[in-house]
Amino acid sequence: MSRVAAIQMASGPNVGANLLEASRLIGLAAASGAGLVVLPENFAIMGAAESDKLKVREQDGQGPIQDFLAHQAVKNNIWLVGGTIPLAAHNPGKVRAACLLFNPAGQRVTRYDKIHMFDVRIEESGENYTESETIEAGDTTVVVDTPFGKLGLAVCYDLRFPELFRRMLDEGVELLALPSAFTAITGRAHWETLVRARAVENLCYVIAAAQGGYHLGGRETHGDSMIVDPWGVVLDRLPRGSGYVSATIDRARLASIRRSFPAIQHRKLGCS
Repeated sequence: MSRVAAIQMASGPNVGANLLEASRLIGLAAASGAGLVVLPENFAIMGAAESDKLKVREQDGQGPIQDFLAHQAVKNNIWLVGGTIPLAAHNPGKVRAACLLFNPAGQRVTRYDKIHMFDVRIEESGENYTESETIEAGDTTVVVDTPFGKLGLAVCYDLRFPELFRRMLDEGVELLALPSAFTAITGRAHWETLVRARAVENLCYVIAAAQGGYHLGGRETHGDSMIVDPWGVVLDRLPRGSGYVSATIDRARLASIRRSFPAIQHRKLGCS
């Protein structure tokens, strides 16, 4: 059995300040025994405008945010899922929302680029979001071997597209890291339901790390970071504020659930 953690923050436009807070929270999670730590979406920057991320984008493989993640993995002897950071895209006017996984040696193990763009209008509040104006979508799922099991990566709005997770299931996924920044309104309505649904339907663990609080520019994020087991049980959660949640990943329990409740083998449609 292994311990994992999800970090919750309320990031702002100052990258240095965000990294300082992330470092503090990573250290606390690692000190509690977590060997895998997941940061939230946009942990390094949530600007007053969507275009602010373009000013701090990095080339793939080099830059201060990527150096920070590698350093934190080594310093704390952990596997670290780096939320999302803005990396250079094919389109010079956009970035990729890249989720990077580092091992305890500080080596980057894999990269996932957010596939689904949050282009919506929230009627209740009048909020408008058009991520596609500044973010270039990815097109490839990622599942990678780790000491904690086969780890799949997804980001925020991806959570609403179950076919993405079914594809990961075909690749053997056993636990999901889900960096997120759900809005306050959509989070209250759907966050817990969606996180627990992805755990239940895929019989896997979900480590959901969220932004939670108020941000410059008037945005409010929902928070409620949580870790959910393959039976849909919420093992730990943090409704509001900065901090972390942690829980034990029990691969024997996962195998037992999948063996005694073989819904994955009972699939009839859309399976490979």
